[in-house]
Amino acid sequence: MHIVCLDLEGVLVPEVWINFAERTGIPELRLTTRDIPDYDQLMQGRLRILAEHKLGLAQIQEVISAMDPLPGAPEFLERLRHDFQLIILSDTFYEFGMPLMRKLGMPTLFCHRLEVAQDGSITGYRLRQSDPKRKAVAALKDLNFRVVAAGDSYNDTSMLSEAHAGVLFCAPANVVREFPQFPVTTTYEELEAALRAGAGRA
Repeated sequence: MHIVCLDLEGVLVPEVWINFAERTGIPELRLTTRDIPDYDQLMQGRLRILAEHKLGLAQIQEVISAMDPLPGAPEFLERLRHDFQLIILSDTFYEFGMPLMRKLGMPTLFCHRLEVAQDGSITGYRLRQSDPKRKAVAALKDLNFRVVAAGDSYNDTSMLSEAHAGVLFCAPANVVREFPQFPVTTTYEELEAALRAGAGRA
């Protein structure tokens, strides 16, 4: 049995934090795992900015409610489901991701949880586990699945390395340059072909 593991933001849906940065006019919130490899450093910076501007979960969820999947993403997932099991491995949070899952047909999502105070302020976050994307792929391999994976950012590269085949999708130039071992795709048609090739189903 083959399983496809996909990143979420930048692959299937727009970047939540970039959309929130545009809505609030806070440019520092545009930084993502495409820019900063250290996830804790990135999140601590985000939490600090949210506290400074007195912004909480409700304001972020309002932005998310208006977001749609990237053009072609639902159709891409539907095609994959005909031949593969599918899991979304993301460093987002269930509080952000579940509304987007409903717009994608409710694929399985593995991600993290936020710590939210009674007043709605975000006080911290709880990782599902360290290096969760790579460990999820490793666990699936231990169950004798063949795993192919795709992502776009620094935090996806360990997952891509662990998978039987890994593919970059619409990755920024810095990630492409630093990880030349992964094929690069820029359309869902190219990505689907690369995933099928990696699974031996081209």
